[in-house]
Amino acid sequence: MVRTNIASGTKWEPFVGYSRAVRVGRFVVVAGTTATDASGAVIGAGDAYAQTKQAIANVEAALAQAGARLADVVRTRLYVTDITQWEAVGRAHGEAFGAIRPACAMVEVSRLIAPEMLVEIEADAILPDAEDAARFDR
Repeated sequence: MVRTNIASGTKWEPFVGYSRAVRVGRFVVVAGTTATDASGAVIGAGDAYAQTKQAIANVEAALAQAGARLADVVRTRLYVTDITQWEAVGRAHGEAFGAIRPACAMVEVSRLIAPEMLVEIEADAILPDAEDAARFDR
């Protein structure tokens, strides 16, 4: 199978040795994604809901580069620095994935790479095969 690495263009990807997303065949895996804009600035400082929305938008953009959509996501992992914010994080996640309902885990971590970051999200997607795509009117 062909492997396609998807880069977001940050300086950290070659330094650390990772890709924003990797597609192999029908499988797309999106790396831990935070609430940053194109310049790397954190969006929604102090607001877990806003950061979750932005992180999901960034996940969606990586999926699109790999030929996938949020509807193809089968699993998400949410890393939060304050689990008491679970409702705000969950509300934003539910707005994006409520009809899709991927398997999901939310885990509190002691910190993320920058102190203003509150949420990091990973996502795994599986593209439908031709038969599935026809059956589900993709």
